[in-house]
Amino acid sequence: MQKEQITPKKRPQSALMTKYLENVEQMSISTANEYKKRLTSFSEFVLRKYEYSLDHLIKVLRREYKSLNVYEVLSSYVAYLNSCGTLSPSTINQRLTTAMNFLEFNDVSISPRIYKHKVRRPKAIKRVKEALEKKTIIEILNACSDIRLKTYAMLLASTGMRPSEALTTSMSDYDFDSIPPKLHLRGEYTKTKTDRIIFLTQETVRQLHNWLQYKYRERRVSYYDKDSRNSVSEKRTPVRGHNDLIFSVRNSRDYQRISSTSMYSEMALAFSKNLDRMGLGEREKTSNPTNNRNRRKITLHSFRRFVKSTISDLGHYDFSEYFIGHSGSTYYRKTEKEKIEIFKRIEPYLTFHDYEELERKGADIASQLEEKDKMIQNMMRKQEQFEQLIQSLIDSGQLKPLNAK
Repeated sequence: MQKEQITPKKRPQSALMTKYLENVEQMSISTANEYKKRLTSFSEFVLRKYEYSLDHLIKVLRREYKSLNVYEVLSSYVAYLNSCGTLSPSTINQRLTTAMNFLEFNDVSISPRIYKHKVRRPKAIKRVKEALEKKTIIEILNACSDIRLKTYAMLLASTGMRPSEALTTSMSDYDFDSIPPKLHLRGEYTKTKTDRIIFLTQETVRQLHNWLQYKYRERRVSYYDKDSRNSVSEKRTPVRGHNDLIFSVRNSRDYQRISSTSMYSEMALAFSKNLDRMGLGEREKTSNPTNNRNRRKITLHSFRRFVKSTISDLGHYDFSEYFIGHSGSTYYRKTEKEKIEIFKRIEPYLTFHDYEELERKGADIASQLEEKDKMIQNMMRKQEQFEQLIQSLIDSGQLKPLNAK
């Protein structure tokens, strides 16, 4: 069979890839979008290397007398990705796994044993990521000149939510009147596809109220009136919608709500600029000096590590898993009342602007414990002196032992 000649300008849409993505989309739309990017990379490789479309490659690999070996294709794909020079080992492994899943979905058999010997994956580098110190988080919050960014960062730092999860919360998800205030995080927007309740600190609630007051403030809007052909300026107050995303901003012209995906890009960029102004925008070191796309040491996800570490260090490991949205132990089951009691104990440690007050209370408690230790040691010393006095009286014959006849 002759090769299917395809030029980059005349690249057909792969029907098999579309079918595969539709299948993945039933599980998660965001996952399907990510897989589409990875398979597009695989499609470009196949086109350059073999001058095949993806559909034609599947036909060749399915034939009984194969002119092309699937393991050679995957091994060549690894070499192709490595030659790009800007991809991390984890990204290469993800793209390779997606390509394998696509081939197996289309009935191309891959033996795990043969694959292990013939296709060499790059080993992912596991870097040590330390949790942020509380003082660093306070500095970041104080450096935020944008109230929207500050509110978003404080919400992440006090709840441990994933950055994308916080951006999907709407007005109706927040219950500010409950004790303590709480947020209902809907399962369709979480990584684990599970609903969960997140308790909010009083400090975070105050910051959210400040942001909402600013967001729905009265403002002057100018626009061009086509009828009068004049520029019109008037005051408007946005209407607070029940389903408005909490961090959405309205366009001054059409008041349309932007999507959570575009909000994440906007927030991440603003957060990066804030770090650069503070001198904390350092990036992780890489073995490839030409790769300037490596991530920063401090990201929006760093707040999540802080919350997990803080709650775990307070002796509530299982609660920390539940609080940040990990699956945790199947046997960890607490009533709502018990969860609230635990949250009240950890709330001061997830509060930032009252940090000095917390430090003062901690110092007071430490001094009280130290004073009690001194009292115990003094009592033990007196007890020892008393026992020595009794023994000396017994030795001199002035006092008889209790067991003496």
